Amino acid sequence: AFVIIFSFVVILRLCTMSADECISQSDSKEIPVSGNDSNDPAIPLTTGVVRLAPAQDLWSTVRNKPVKLRMETSGLGSEPPMTIHQMFLATVQKYGDYPALRGKKDGTWVTLTYKEYYQHARAAAKSFLKLGLERFHGVGILGFNSPEWFIADVGCILAGGLATGIYTTNSPEACQYVADNCEANVLVVENNKQLIKILQVRDQLPHLKAIVQYKGELEQTLPNVYTWAEFMKLGEGVPDAELDALIDSQKANECCTLIYTSGTTGNPKGVMLSHDNITWTATAAGLMTSLKMSEEEIVSYLPLSHVAAQVQDMWICMRFAAITNFAEPDALKGSLANTLREVRPTSFLGVPRVWEKMQEAMKSVGAKSSVMKKKIADWAKGIGLQASYNAMNGDSSVPWGFTLANALVFKNVRKALGLDRCRACYTGAAPITKDTLEYFMSLYITIFELYGMSESTGPHAISWAEGYRIMSCGKVLTGCKTKLDKPDTDGNGEICFWGRNVFMGYLNMPDKTEEALDAEGWLHSGDLGKHDEDDFLYITGRIKELIITAGGENIPPVPTEDALKEEVSIISNAMLVGDKKKFLSMLLTLKCNIDDNGDPTDELTPLVVEFCRQHGVIASKVSEIINKKEPAIYKVIQEGIDRVNAKATSNAQRVQKWTILPQDFSISGGELGPTMKLKRPVVSKMYQEDINKFYETQARNFIPS
Repeated sequence: AFVIIFSFVVILRLCTMSADECISQSDSKEIPVSGNDSNDPAIPLTTGVVRLAPAQDLWSTVRNKPVKLRMETSGLGSEPPMTIHQMFLATVQKYGDYPALRGKKDGTWVTLTYKEYYQHARAAAKSFLKLGLERFHGVGILGFNSPEWFIADVGCILAGGLATGIYTTNSPEACQYVADNCEANVLVVENNKQLIKILQVRDQLPHLKAIVQYKGELEQTLPNVYTWAEFMKLGEGVPDAELDALIDSQKANECCTLIYTSGTTGNPKGVMLSHDNITWTATAAGLMTSLKMSEEEIVSYLPLSHVAAQVQDMWICMRFAAITNFAEPDALKGSLANTLREVRPTSFLGVPRVWEKMQEAMKSVGAKSSVMKKKIADWAKGIGLQASYNAMNGDSSVPWGFTLANALVFKNVRKALGLDRCRACYTGAAPITKDTLEYFMSLYITIFELYGMSESTGPHAISWAEGYRIMSCGKVLTGCKTKLDKPDTDGNGEICFWGRNVFMGYLNMPDKTEEALDAEGWLHSGDLGKHDEDDFLYITGRIKELIITAGGENIPPVPTEDALKEEVSIISNAMLVGDKKKFLSMLLTLKCNIDDNGDPTDELTPLVVEFCRQHGVIASKVSEIINKKEPAIYKVIQEGIDRVNAKATSNAQRVQKWTILPQDFSISGGELGPTMKLKRPVVSKMYQEDINKFYETQARNFIPS
């Protein structure tokens, strides 16, 4: 309530203040807002005035067509809409001298304050205008997280463009599709590697006017290709009045950002997000999780072209004057651990695979400990798990010995992980196993699940310290609504969203938009879920992923896959198959080491090597196990499948055949999306031959391939 009242007071004060006045209150001599010596009077930039364009429809697929907002009559859903600039300016006016962005340059942390961040964003906006950025045309950003990524994104929005992240793993053809679809006038790339991709398809981008490279010097001089330093100077002659007029013409119900889906089942769709989608969702998520103004600090490492990272790293941080620290580009190859220990964030978002990798690393270290240390750790983890469940159930008591376990184990683990200041650890973007959640609970680290999608501007259901249940993704975001469409006898129905977080539509795709948004404006997620008696939401499957057997039984694959991974610890990925078939089969991969490029190798992880040794098998490579069809290892896997099958509710849900694939899944291999979510259609196509073997008529009842 304090934050809302405080924000309202700030907004009232800002109603009559220009941008220059806001900055000058802190230190106008140190950082002038104008960025040039022009004497043109700036048009007053206001934050308190609600700016909406007339609109009749809740949806739009046209880049410049506004939408009607899903306003409520009371509560958070009734808060006045804001543009990105209004939200940014409110933070700058109050917290201008506070650190905003921190990144490493030559091994040393360099900080931009909120005033500097704002100034750089305005300078970038002017440069985009100088390069000929047209209203509601795209600026594609292709590179790893950095201050320049943020500045380009916000600068594009201030200049009236559509900020568009492009995944760094995209092929040149995939980059071309996104850049052409958003009609990008400018593309901002990280380095020469990404620049080469764009140059290969440049002649297929009729709207492209310029390319900017934000890291390093250009390896060759090319027309209309600029370094970051050159780009930031281009707009020095653009008058403040021109930019200010453009900013003040922006409306909260107009599009400002495009998030492209990963395109697992066809071309990516451009999810149109309005100013209000972003500013309202950032406010709602932060208030629901009790974020404190100017006290939060995070590490940015997940791809910013994905909605989860962008909303947390950029927009929630901007709204709550938090510090965003940029990890190194090789974060997911190992350096993230060092960054976390350096930064010690107050919250941390990890996709399930990140938490699983942490779990594997800690187990590997634990396996090398002395017998005494193992006993102490096991004792402490038993206490930690009970204490975590007590806290989840609202019981403030802790088991006997908790204080000692905390001193000996839990505090040291948090410190080693860099999470000793962390008030909330989150996971989302893909399913996480109960095994991983309970492992961290045993270390007295609770991982809160989030649920949402690009089309809901990220979060729609949130778990947080005051409300969570294991395996649930929490409760609906304050100010939003959830309904379950066509529930079955067990209460499972399609999860549908309503709220100001619901997107505008898919760019230039009215048919796809009508599939996602029904006539009343509810967003159909395609996910199946149910509520418990306390309104906690549980995801039970995905409609498109449902395996419909030849006998007509609908089977969600994830529960069976996760159950097997919990039963057999050496399995890295599992994918259930059997659509339109008489029985289910499974593709499996083993846990292996990753090379410097992030690609899976043939070498087994130390934990798997030790697992093999304990079962009398001397093996260090995946190929050795497959080529020899190591009886002991195959027996362990079959026994795990037998245990999973024993819990199946029908014969149709039992796994009858399986095979171990020669290589683990990866982003570079195409089997996993940018957030490491399994791309089932891709895997099915890649391993169609293996799948066909399961169902050859001459096959025996069971044989692992």
